[in-house]
Amino acid sequence: MIRAVSSRVFVLAVAAAATFAAHASESDLSPNVRLLNAARNGDVAGVERCLEEGASADSRSRIGETALVMALKKKDDATARTMLAAGTDVNIAAVNGITALMAAAYNGDLEMVRQLLARGANVAATDRLGKNAMTYAAGQGHTAVVRALLAKGVDANAVYRNDLTALMWAAGYGRDETVKALLESGARTDLRDNRGKTAEDIAREGGYATTVSLLERGK
Repeated sequence: MIRAVSSRVFVLAVAAAATFAAHASESDLSPNVRLLNAARNGDVAGVERCLEEGASADSRSRIGETALVMALKKKDDATARTMLAAGTDVNIAAVNGITALMAAAYNGDLEMVRQLLARGANVAATDRLGKNAMTYAAGQGHTAVVRALLAKGVDANAVYRNDLTALMWAAGYGRDETVKALLESGARTDLRDNRGKTAEDIAREGGYATTVSLLERGK
């Protein structure tokens, strides 16, 4: 019995020591690192505290992500708003080229897309895959975001990597509402990608009959 009690006490002591070490280790980190950790964990209070302690709003992780990009990838608008208020540069891209606007567009976060655009987010920026905010939004079927980008001046017929257009991206995933929005904005149905395929061809390959009909009517 004594051995069992001693064993439990030892386990508790080790756990307490580990907890203390973790807290001590955290306190030894720079404000910039703690800011990124807090953003990664969705700890808004921690983010605010680190900023008050002098952390840079443009701090970047090992893969180049700012706290703003981290937050928007998780659709953590509370942290994102805090970072915007702190003056984060909205155009800082991660190592893979992902920007805050791309992250928000991919998630269909219209509120943050609007805020980023108002702060000068670069709509033409592309990542390592050659994709940008428009192609991410179109492929995911986030029609409201597509409309916001069009209203900002993005050309409905802009050609991206592999000669793909936003209409092709939307058609390829059967995003009918997005296809409609693009057609209404003047998107051309006769453009072809680097394989010689139109948006209609791509939709037909995907088995999206309704999308094919929309594109046929849009000719």
